[in-house]
Amino acid sequence: MQMMTRDVLLEMEQEEDDDEDGDIESENLDQMMVSSFGALESQHGCESPAFEEFNGKADSLFFNDGHRRIDFVLVYEDESRKETNKKGSNEKQKKKRQAYESNLISDGLQLEATRSVLDDKLVFLKVHAPWEVLCTYAEIMHIKLPLKPNDLKTRASAFSNFNWFTKVLQVDESIIKPEQEFFTAPFEKNRMNDFYIRDKETFFNPATRSRIVYFILSRIKYQVRENVKKFGINKLVSSGIYKAAFPLHDCNFSCPSEDFSCPNERHLLYREWAHPRSIYKKQPLDLIRKYYGEKIGIYFAWLGYYTQMLFLAAVVGVACFLYGYVNQNNCTWSKEVCHPDIGGKIIMCPQCDRLCPFWKLNITCESSKKLCIFDSFGTLVFAVFMGVWVTLFLEFWKRRQAELEYEWDTVELQQEEQPRPEYEARCTHVVINEITQEEERVPFTTWGKCIRVALCASAVLFWILLIIASVIGIIVYRLSVFIVFSAKLPKNINGTDPIQKYLTPHTATSITASLISFVIIMILNIIYEKVAIMITNFELPRTQTDYENSLTMKMFLFQFVNYYSSCFYIAFFKGKFVGYPGDPVYWLGKYRNEECDPGGCLLELTTQLTIIMGGKAIWNNIQEVLLPWIKNLIGRCCTVSGSEKITPRWEQDYHLQLMGRLGLFYEYLEMIIQFGFVTLFVASFPLAPLLALVNNILEIRVDAWKMTTQYRRMVPEKAQDIGAWQPIMQGIAILAVVTNAMIIAFTSDMIPRLVYYWSFSVPPYGDHPHYTMEGYINNSLSFFNIEDYKNRHKANPYTGLGNHTTCRYRDFRYPPGHPQEYKHNIYYWHVIAAKLAFIIVMEHVIYSVKFFISYAIPDVSKSTKSKIKREKYLTQKLLHENHLKDMTKNMGFLAEKIVEAVDNNLRPKLE
Repeated sequence: MQMMTRDVLLEMEQEEDDDEDGDIESENLDQMMVSSFGALESQHGCESPAFEEFNGKADSLFFNDGHRRIDFVLVYEDESRKETNKKGSNEKQKKKRQAYESNLISDGLQLEATRSVLDDKLVFLKVHAPWEVLCTYAEIMHIKLPLKPNDLKTRASAFSNFNWFTKVLQVDESIIKPEQEFFTAPFEKNRMNDFYIRDKETFFNPATRSRIVYFILSRIKYQVRENVKKFGINKLVSSGIYKAAFPLHDCNFSCPSEDFSCPNERHLLYREWAHPRSIYKKQPLDLIRKYYGEKIGIYFAWLGYYTQMLFLAAVVGVACFLYGYVNQNNCTWSKEVCHPDIGGKIIMCPQCDRLCPFWKLNITCESSKKLCIFDSFGTLVFAVFMGVWVTLFLEFWKRRQAELEYEWDTVELQQEEQPRPEYEARCTHVVINEITQEEERVPFTTWGKCIRVALCASAVLFWILLIIASVIGIIVYRLSVFIVFSAKLPKNINGTDPIQKYLTPHTATSITASLISFVIIMILNIIYEKVAIMITNFELPRTQTDYENSLTMKMFLFQFVNYYSSCFYIAFFKGKFVGYPGDPVYWLGKYRNEECDPGGCLLELTTQLTIIMGGKAIWNNIQEVLLPWIKNLIGRCCTVSGSEKITPRWEQDYHLQLMGRLGLFYEYLEMIIQFGFVTLFVASFPLAPLLALVNNILEIRVDAWKMTTQYRRMVPEKAQDIGAWQPIMQGIAILAVVTNAMIIAFTSDMIPRLVYYWSFSVPPYGDHPHYTMEGYINNSLSFFNIEDYKNRHKANPYTGLGNHTTCRYRDFRYPPGHPQEYKHNIYYWHVIAAKLAFIIVMEHVIYSVKFFISYAIPDVSKSTKSKIKREKYLTQKLLHENHLKDMTKNMGFLAEKIVEAVDNNLRPKLE
């Protein structure tokens, strides 16, 4: 049999297409379709779907006959009733659509058209895949289907004694019943008797049916132009021929269906998963997977597991924060800053050349108190703990992911995945497969692939450089506006005005720069999303998994620079290369480099993280909750005139929002960026895991709510794991050890304080008889002779705060008058040596622990390995036994025929 003996294709040689997706030479398409899609019985003639009136059953999921299930819905605007478009354009669109629908019918699908109840210009085309079509394409797509019930015994949980506690968190099994487990195998039509087929109507569940139909819709042709055929529902939707294409939700989310045959899975998901009252319950992952597919199921499984692990990190982080908060009153160096006879008498050098005045150290009193909370011994403990925590999270997630692969039958998914239709459309070059030594088609040659990769890499590099340029712009803003704030804000504390206490030039510069940085980040993010998709489309990956992995790497590389660049600048560059007052370092030969607060840049890094994490969470929630809700509200208001009419399920779903095939990608991206903030800079902000935990608890329910109530049902897709996000998280985990060690060493003041305590507070360098932190502030600030401003041919406009001959600045240099004046002193070299030693020791200790944990915890648990091997063995045994039974039956039948034939031949001779 051939798949199609007669296709309805339109000759449109002069029409220009809006894009090239779905184009392929005619002969290549025919070869591809026949070789890839197998055979179906051909149906002759040009056919069109029958029009039927809506039967008034709002919850019906079937054609008007009540038997054929609706597997997919296509929506178009009747060209004869359009008013805005030109008549010629309408006719061309109509011919394309009619050709496409005729070829759908020729391919075996059954169609039924119904006009909209609220807008008679809209037509809903309902698609049903009969049994023969489902079986044919299930074999083509290598879909695993049940062979027999799984009778393997499950091992009792180690926490079974605590069932009385965990039962509160579990979903009620009387409401959402556990799914029956089966042994499965890739479907084959010629071995249909081996499969567990009790009812043909339920053997393929709705998610599988929709997946098969979408596979067909993506590959059906509708036009030929210059020996090039156009195909695919995606292009038809993007060109406006169809307005939408989607599978149906099974019922209204707020109440169960009146149809007793409806499983009401959407209502159950809303009630037991998306509703706020279920926020403390575990997620019904099996039902999520059954309704939305494995791809969405694995995302929520990962997000839930990440949130559970954050609970431990949040507890330790809060404990470290409380440790710093309780001990802030015992912070000796902060007391010295705030003391009127110490900090109040230390005159600091101006931090810019002209407008900045001298200032007293005690105006930073409040910020130094806050810094004591974050820059404490607890921070060091927490940084080491997070280095171990992230490894435990990743290793245990691998084990959990392996369990889900087994339970959801995705262990051998990579062998099943089909090429994208956009890739197949470009397969025009013939090459010899090195393994099979047979001809196969590829979209471009090796040289063409190199050119594409080079162009894509250049485009990504350009955008990364653009982000770096924006970061430099923010730095220039900091340097410029700091001068203004220094001139306008109070120079010293004369009262109890909160503005005078908290709004220092450093704080004002930091907050405004962080807000501007956040706005620029979001703007560049919106633009680059579109650019990255264009680049990936040009790159032309083979499968959907390859496509998403390629897009993931591009987007994350961009987002990494976009979101983290400002934090890296504050942590590792600001205040590190400033020189000293008599010989400062200038940016671009004009702007004097920023200096840190006398307590360091750690507090500013904490402020930056808080603003970006908090602002990003608020922005994302606005996008995810308010925007779709407002759009749906506007849509309902626009159709208020027909609100009293009964609308069918397909029309209700049409007025919901489209999530898009990359909708889940952005959810992953949001969480991975958060994961980076939680791990890379956690040494500066131990409350980051707590904020992430609260956000994620809400994120799970918000995502569940919008998918269940505000969005159309997505096409179910298979997924074996979380894809490229796994190696990205592993890379972040390795980098996090380095960044946190460097934050403690170079951004905080912990190492200089320890060096002072153990070496420079006592003889031979100090005067104290015992180890103490007293005198640290005086020891950590160097002297500068004010007269040296004049000696270096610079005007000295600084007057005020008395007639002082010297001022202080943050560095470890010899005082004026010393033979090596303004050169780094012995304290500086002790501190540098201690910092480097600390980084090396901390990195080696944490990396050693990480590698040991990775080695000790296998990616797949022993029980899961045993289950996979056992199921594979039993499946093969079952198929082999069934094959032997068939052979024995056939051999017995053949033997009977032979014996009967021999008897018939011998009987006449004997007579």
